[in-house]
Amino acid sequence: MGRNLTRKKILWCLWAIIVPAGLVLVYHFFPPSVADPWNLLAYVLFFVLMSLMPMNINGASTFLVQWVTVALFLKYGLFIEMLVSQASMLIVLYRIRTNEEQSLRIPFNSLMFFLVSLIAGLAYIGAGGQIGSLELSHVIVYGLIFQVVSVVSNQVIYKLYDYTTGNRSKFFSIDAIWDFALMLVIFPFAVSLYIFESHIGVPALVLLGVPFFIMAAVMKRYTSSEQVNIDLKRAGAIGHQLADRLETDEVLDQFVVQVAKMFKVEYAYVIDYRDGQQQMLRIYENNQLQPRKIASIPYNKGIAGRVIITNEAYIYDEKSQWRDLNTGNLPKDTESLMATPIARNNKTEGVLVLASRKRYAFTKHQLQILEILSTYFAVSLEKTSYMQKVIAKSERCGLTKLYNYRYLDESLESCIADMHKGNLEQLSLIMMDIDHFKSINDRYGHQSGNDILVQLAAILTEEIGEEGTIARYGGEEFVVLLADYSKDLAMLLAENLRRRIEKHEFLIESDLGDDRGKQIVHITLSIGVSTAPEDSDEGMSLIRNADRALYIGAKQAGRNKVAAYSK
Repeated sequence: MGRNLTRKKILWCLWAIIVPAGLVLVYHFFPPSVADPWNLLAYVLFFVLMSLMPMNINGASTFLVQWVTVALFLKYGLFIEMLVSQASMLIVLYRIRTNEEQSLRIPFNSLMFFLVSLIAGLAYIGAGGQIGSLELSHVIVYGLIFQVVSVVSNQVIYKLYDYTTGNRSKFFSIDAIWDFALMLVIFPFAVSLYIFESHIGVPALVLLGVPFFIMAAVMKRYTSSEQVNIDLKRAGAIGHQLADRLETDEVLDQFVVQVAKMFKVEYAYVIDYRDGQQQMLRIYENNQLQPRKIASIPYNKGIAGRVIITNEAYIYDEKSQWRDLNTGNLPKDTESLMATPIARNNKTEGVLVLASRKRYAFTKHQLQILEILSTYFAVSLEKTSYMQKVIAKSERCGLTKLYNYRYLDESLESCIADMHKGNLEQLSLIMMDIDHFKSINDRYGHQSGNDILVQLAAILTEEIGEEGTIARYGGEEFVVLLADYSKDLAMLLAENLRRRIEKHEFLIESDLGDDRGKQIVHITLSIGVSTAPEDSDEGMSLIRNADRALYIGAKQAGRNKVAAYSK
């Protein structure tokens, strides 16, 4: 803020010193000759109309006033061209909305327009050009000098200004190339307008201007439609990318990052709505996902709250339009906002908010594209939720919620492959079996047996945690897969499990006999341990070895024991 204030003071001081005095000096040394004031008025009106009709070229608004500028200069000289250019500058600044303050833009652009006109005009006169000449070769050669010097000096001044602000951009940028290309296209129109108007007067402005305005309007509509088509293709591509994701977190990350890049915004937020609260699910700021947490707020607060209540999308062009809705969670330099509901089955479940530092950063067609993207997002979330349920059913035991044999087999082969690649040094497998489990079913009923299996699964999950993969191998057998566990360490873990299970009181409700009701039951485990690569370097062999250790080393030795496989 301090640097902007200093720059503003310097620019206004330079403007006050240069522009007013400069105009007086130009009028003194190069006084205009206006024999036909009505023609001049027609030129000025024509100039204003051109300033009010921007064209979108290379993604930016471009005002094709150069051809009128050149014609004005060739006919009326430097002073008139300067005055009209200053007026044009104010119209252009009004039409182009940016985040930069007008109090900063006005002095800079006024200075730049004045200096560009002065440099180009002096170059024209210095080269031998004469105002009002109708000699074709004279007009083309010296007029082209004026036009080229105008474009070059404009670029130089811009780059010098960027240099002082720390923005070291290349001189031959895409925008600069477009400026030179437009100059070559526009210059023949400028010469034609000047010569034609000199011979037939104001009708020339109509004969040349009307087709040009129609062309500009058609091109504007075409470029607008083209941009819509481009955005629709990008939205479709994002939709396909989301459809390929199987995890909810992947969908959330992919969506917020891709949408922020597509709309070129500094900030993007995905907000969840449930239980009367808003919860920030994803925060994307300054080109990266942010891990920071934001406390939940009531559903009806802020910009997202308005979207939730009305179930409608909104665009806010500047901060003054949404300041009263601010909850304090948006960065201070935010200006424009675009927010749309995320709905599934006609019910709003969240809100997507995009924010920009620029004012007037969003258009209506972008809001429509965003609504399409939000639909893709909601469908992808629903699909991932369904897929996760399907995967869980295919990978998990329905009773204990532990992994099943199929998942264990895939994990075991993956670990063996990692060991062969050198990513794992050791791999231990613990197989355990409940002792006398058939007698428990026979005495208390199969539902009681299931209750014991569920409680045992909970204990194993608590004890193992993230250290290994736990699976129900079948019936009353369970397996734990431990990556980078030595045999001694696996034996120690197995022994701790055996002791805890031996002491644990399992609560069941008996279904059989006279003693129906809740009862306490104790069980024991027989456990076998096998380790790769010392026992085997194949997955199925590792299971067989642990199974052999369980039955020969533990079951046949009296049960309630831990045994290691030995060759």
